[in-house]
Amino acid sequence: MFFDHYVAVGIVATTIGLISYIPYFRDIFRGTTKPHPFSWFAWGTITAVAFAAQIVKGGGAGTWATGITVVACYGIAALALVKGEKTISTLDWFCFAGALFGIALWIATSNPLAAVVIVCIVDLIAFVPTFAKAYRKPDEETVSTYSLGVAKWILSILALRSVNLTTALFPVVVTVLNAVFVVMVLLKRRRAA
Repeated sequence: MFFDHYVAVGIVATTIGLISYIPYFRDIFRGTTKPHPFSWFAWGTITAVAFAAQIVKGGGAGTWATGITVVACYGIAALALVKGEKTISTLDWFCFAGALFGIALWIATSNPLAAVVIVCIVDLIAFVPTFAKAYRKPDEETVSTYSLGVAKWILSILALRSVNLTTALFPVVVTVLNAVFVVMVLLKRRRAA
């Protein structure tokens, strides 16, 4: 029987991705996590661009976790409109415009890497409202989602059939952002205790 390690690792990464969002959705419904809707909408759009670029560049099973993340981001953004932070700032609009710019750049240049670089920069900026809110209110974030996200993204990189800047840059950037976020929230919680 033929064993494809890319598929196996892709399945594990996707499963971890699905599991990672369960506590986040639970905490949204409990009211203990209050996500920022525009951050999550921007992340959904940013991740959709990265997902499309990964597919175009032959990412294979390593793209599955990215695809699941797109769906989860849009789901959280929709729920956040009802149960999350309600303010939409200039920075939020900038982040969304940046995601759209990445799409336009890809269309104009036929270069998916250019789009991925733009969405990675925008993703970093899009994280700012959530970082700021979590810094002020560390108990309103579900750290397990971000911790499992680190594992998901590392495994998704290992599952990439074709590893190149276009397929790997986004998951590497998001891994680092999630790891830094988890450390920051845990340190803030420890200091508050």
